[in-house]
Amino acid sequence: MLNGKVAVVTGASRGIGRQIAISMAKEGAVVIVNYNGSAAKAEDVVKEITEAGGQAEAVQCNVSDYSAAEAFLKDIISRYKRIDILVNNAGITRDNLLMKMSEEEFDAVIDTNLKGAFNCIKHVSRQMLKQKGGRIINISSVSGVMGNAGQANYCASKAGVIGLTKSVAREIGSRGITVNAIAPGFIDTEMTAVLPEDVKKAMGEQIPLKRFGTTEDVAQAAVFLASDRAAYITGQVLCVDGGMAM
Repeated sequence: MLNGKVAVVTGASRGIGRQIAISMAKEGAVVIVNYNGSAAKAEDVVKEITEAGGQAEAVQCNVSDYSAAEAFLKDIISRYKRIDILVNNAGITRDNLLMKMSEEEFDAVIDTNLKGAFNCIKHVSRQMLKQKGGRIINISSVSGVMGNAGQANYCASKAGVIGLTKSVAREIGSRGITVNAIAPGFIDTEMTAVLPEDVKKAMGEQIPLKRFGTTEDVAQAAVFLASDRAAYITGQVLCVDGGMAM
């Protein structure tokens, strides 16, 4: 589905980003595995892809830094001559109740989750406009759709990603570039694996399908949105959440 495409996946050393990178490589894309601090894990992703016959490389960049993101993406464009797919997945949490939340906790989450997406879109869009085509996929969250107590910063960032998605989709759609968001629900990752069993059970009861999703569930949605099969879909939010936000 993605033969010959160059894909950049941010925050791809673990969790959902890791699986998106692997799944896109399986579909024929050359994948840039972006990471910030987890070099060893990023190289493990590249190793898994290359051993399966795919193409990938790991590149470090803190995407919340505007200038660093610009240099990172300019380097990819100079070496690969194009970027066909951008997946803005890099994200962090700093959960706390609003009354206890510090300015640093709020700013850090907004800077990575929302400004990081803006930075990458800003520096990729010119190349996609030249190509007259491209796919931008922003990873939001069910928390950005519904809200969640103790996550005012995270929910605000992910709701902002949805607004950013719709605005950019309107701005650059005439040049054949689609911009969509995926809003995962509760997904089995390292983050959720450490939760107590009673908490996971309570969370599961909120899901109509009565189970957590897998990283593959999200990755396959990303592959679809990146493919030609989704050429007439833009400005949309695809909730991969087992029905939580219906």
